[in-house]
Amino acid sequence: MSVTVLLFIAAVFVLAGFAKGVIGLGLPTISMGLLAVVLPAPEAAALLILPSLVTNVWQMLDGPHLGPVLRRLWPLNLGVCLGTWAGAAFIAGLGGPWSAVALGVALMAYAVSGLAALRLVVPRVAEPWLGPMAGVVTGAITSATGVFVIPAVPYMQAIGLTKDELVQALGLSFSVSTLALAVTLAVTLSGAFTWDLAGPSLAAVVIALAGMRLGQAVRARLAPATFRLWFFAGLLALGAYLAARGLA
Repeated sequence: MSVTVLLFIAAVFVLAGFAKGVIGLGLPTISMGLLAVVLPAPEAAALLILPSLVTNVWQMLDGPHLGPVLRRLWPLNLGVCLGTWAGAAFIAGLGGPWSAVALGVALMAYAVSGLAALRLVVPRVAEPWLGPMAGVVTGAITSATGVFVIPAVPYMQAIGLTKDELVQALGLSFSVSTLALAVTLAVTLSGAFTWDLAGPSLAAVVIALAGMRLGQAVRARLAPATFRLWFFAGLLALGAYLAARGLA
């Protein structure tokens, strides 16, 4: 990788870690979208595995609600694994001509849901069957795009978790999705994991954690609603750009 590309990657993980520190999510979404501009999508997905996993595990363990969250969301996370692995046949889409379109559409859908502040409600009795369905769909989208936020995040927002429970639930779900994607990449695209990515990936962990800590510090001073507005507007613009580039 050239120095310019490495500096761009560093800037991406600072920004993505900062966003995650402020609102609890966004590292893989921002990273995958921006890295796809300068790297082949399989390499971009492989590069974000380690920093995504480390930051998500940190978020998952940071609080007292992990036990209840695990018991409540295991059907969703099982579905994520099954959907990701079942979608391995489509993993080539990460490097195919439609990868930018698929990623752009996923980003735009997520951004629109955030900008619209959708308030979906899932009754408790529906969770045993709706959770696995949401997980399978999320896993399939993960296999195709490397982004694992839809529809898992809207689902977790709709089941009535408290703020602290939601933050840990996001960390748990993203950790599971990261591991499932890593297994899929290792099995179907073993060439995506190369020693050339080892150094940048380890450096990305440190950079992402630094950005995350900065974001956590800023979160106490910045109005979350204002940041979310600009965050989702930026994702919408990025998604539109990637989709348009893929169709060109």
